[in-house]
Amino acid sequence: MKLISDFKDFLNDTVNLNQTRIDRLEDRVEVIKDSIRSSDWEPRISVFIEQGSWAHDTIIRPVDGGEFDADLLVKVHPVDGWSAAQYVKELGRVFRDSGRYGDKTVVYDYCVTITYADDCKIDVAPLVMDREYQGTLEVCNKREDKFEESQPVEFTRWIREKNGYSGNNSFRKATRLIKYIRDIKRRFSCQSVLLTTLIGHRIEWFDKDSSAFTDTPSALQTIMGRLDDWLQARADKPSVPNPTLPSQDFADLWNDTQYANFRNFVNKYRKWIDEAVEATDRSDSIEKWRRVFGDEFAKGENVAKAELSAMQRTSALLLQSAAHLDSLVDNIIDFGINVLPSWFKTPPHLQRRRRD
Repeated sequence: MKLISDFKDFLNDTVNLNQTRIDRLEDRVEVIKDSIRSSDWEPRISVFIEQGSWAHDTIIRPVDGGEFDADLLVKVHPVDGWSAAQYVKELGRVFRDSGRYGDKTVVYDYCVTITYADDCKIDVAPLVMDREYQGTLEVCNKREDKFEESQPVEFTRWIREKNGYSGNNSFRKATRLIKYIRDIKRRFSCQSVLLTTLIGHRIEWFDKDSSAFTDTPSALQTIMGRLDDWLQARADKPSVPNPTLPSQDFADLWNDTQYANFRNFVNKYRKWIDEAVEATDRSDSIEKWRRVFGDEFAKGENVAKAELSAMQRTSALLLQSAAHLDSLVDNIIDFGINVLPSWFKTPPHLQRRRRD
């Protein structure tokens, strides 16, 4: 069974990042923007760009109650003589020297991360425009001190296009659900940009208004089925090119063992999803969906299930009691016959007659 209403509740109550945290994220990002604008960071700012799951609207609530991640790009004009590492280091210095962010700041290879304990992490990364020629965009690799071409806006546009083909926001909903499976099960490794790209490639323009994406569980079943078929046809790690920058292979985020593990578990979860959809009894279907998502799925069913279990235990007890009574009666009859006085038993001549 599809249990469409249960999926809606599951997404709203468990999977989706709640609106309160989204509002708080947006407020914090605005403060970060103001802090950068008013700082002595030398690059001239063009615009701020949302990136990643936040921009794609596929961000989910952390399953462990910890922080979620959001990405913010600072698109800037180039500074003469600056190396790639300098953009990141200098941005890190600005945050470290700040009274507001000093104890929240860590500088990584491409970004500066601001951590709000038990809530969220905001990665702020420089994006240099028009450095070599007009129209180029480059992120900054501090570790290797080099510029790397990037197309974040075009990638977000591609994601939105795929979501439009799926209809009913199905691409985003299915992506959140698959991310939830990844995070709650912890059985495979797949970074969000790679996972989102793999899912996006499973949707085409002709899927628009098709029954394969008519609702959330249908979209999930369709995507997992197509993804599994694609993976099973590729025993060795394949290429997963960035759809907007073919020179970038997202499969580099895996090693061979991680790919093999991902391939195996997608196959397993695909089968579990098919079994949950094919179940004809509601209780059976819920149990099968819980095998995929855990006990938070259809959690309102817990009381009804407990009551049913109590009834089943009572019925079993009654059946056992009845069987015990039958056995007791048989034992009493056998006992009564065995202890009858000899004068009450059948006379020998009648016993012979009966045998005759």
